[in-house]
Amino acid sequence: MNLPPDWQSTFESYNAAVTRRQFFRRSGTGLGVAALSALLGQRALGANTAAATLHTAMTEPWKIAPKAKRAIYVSLIGAPSQLELFDYKPGLDGRFKEDLKDWLAGQGERLTGMTAGQKAFPVAPARFKFSQHGQSGAWISELLPNIAKMADDICIIRSMKTDAINHEPANQLVYTGSMQNGKASIGSWLAYGLGSLNQDLPAFVVLHAKHTSPFSNVQAISARLWGSGFLPGKHAGVSFRGSGDPVLYLNDAPGIPRELRRSMLDGLEQLNRRSYEAVGDPEIQTRTQQYEMAFRMQASIPELADLSQESEATFALYGEQARVRGSFASSALMARRLVERGVRFVQIFHRGWDQHGSLPRDIAAQCKDVDQPCYALVQDLKQRGMLDDTLVIWGGEFGRTVYSQGTLTETNYGRDHHPRCFSIWMAGGGIKGGTVHGETDEMSYNIVKDPVHIRDLHATILHLMGLDHEKFSYKFQGLDQKLTGVVPAQVVKGILA
Repeated sequence: MNLPPDWQSTFESYNAAVTRRQFFRRSGTGLGVAALSALLGQRALGANTAAATLHTAMTEPWKIAPKAKRAIYVSLIGAPSQLELFDYKPGLDGRFKEDLKDWLAGQGERLTGMTAGQKAFPVAPARFKFSQHGQSGAWISELLPNIAKMADDICIIRSMKTDAINHEPANQLVYTGSMQNGKASIGSWLAYGLGSLNQDLPAFVVLHAKHTSPFSNVQAISARLWGSGFLPGKHAGVSFRGSGDPVLYLNDAPGIPRELRRSMLDGLEQLNRRSYEAVGDPEIQTRTQQYEMAFRMQASIPELADLSQESEATFALYGEQARVRGSFASSALMARRLVERGVRFVQIFHRGWDQHGSLPRDIAAQCKDVDQPCYALVQDLKQRGMLDDTLVIWGGEFGRTVYSQGTLTETNYGRDHHPRCFSIWMAGGGIKGGTVHGETDEMSYNIVKDPVHIRDLHATILHLMGLDHEKFSYKFQGLDQKLTGVVPAQVVKGILA
């Protein structure tokens, strides 16, 4: 590439230029900090002092008293059917194959292209048995016998609702708060607002659990679901792999000793610091911080990933699949190890819940994957005294229809997407265990009591983690961006301990 003779002076002039944005950024981190320090004194830099508290209140007004220090989100991609798991509707048994075509027309419901052309919309009762569990008498399906055993530890929300009817926008809404691209994920928001509890590990880690059912309809997902969007890049989720090294390039290249690697990073940091002082681009700092994090992870990750340290009792609790790297059981155990070591937010993605056909067969296999490990995760946290300050969330992106998609028989059917109601459960971290919140109509089609929108779920998660959703924001493109957006959201107080 041929460069003009004066390229070096041109580059230096560009670096030396001060834009309006750079001026305010530098002012905010220079004179502003100096003035604040003068007002608060040296104690502003200390912990557990009145001045430090005042400093936090001035610079982070969104902070409130937390119930949880960390969270684990079990994300069931594809949307599990509430009718087969938590929303028991025995009255449907006598309405098998009843055509709902005229009834649906009166509901004003959007239909997907997968069922809009059906001549009939026959009622498909769930073919699995339900029984009541715990002090709340929660109805839970036979597909989840282990989760049923901990009915008094969890809160089942049967009245969730969303705005999206297709997977990609629905997943973006539930995991980033918006159906638009470019927004920050919930884990990134928590990492930004709360930081990490361990400087040697990321604040936000993503685990992709393999499903054991080869016939499942596996939905594709994108990194937008754990991306940082407009937040600094260091807050994006770090994906751990289910095979090989958990993180790529974990080991130094052959011939590069640890001491040389440290020296290289020190030199790079000096160059980056000079570039930042000249340009003021925060992404330069982000890169430097990520290099340092990667260096520290090279020492911390091998110990973290070594499950041989776990006891036989632990493997018996999670199941034999916990010994298989990348399985859901292994991911659940890894999630416990991560939060135990100070990771703020762990997200486990488990795909294969999109059952438009062969639902009885496929959902049974999917539940077998997650039932025991989820029970084990909650009980493991409880045994270690961590459940009270660890929030666990379990659920998908929307619900499924009461009518069958495609052919309906007594033993086989499928269900289409349904945004008006679905079920999730939560545990630990300030959640009132042994409760059932919300109610749907006799068709599990509309909510009749205590609706909970996705935005309300986000507001509640932030509240439990010590963040006020109305004040917690980030300035971007001239707007105060929030996870809960501009539409009013409210904390679901009925599920709080």
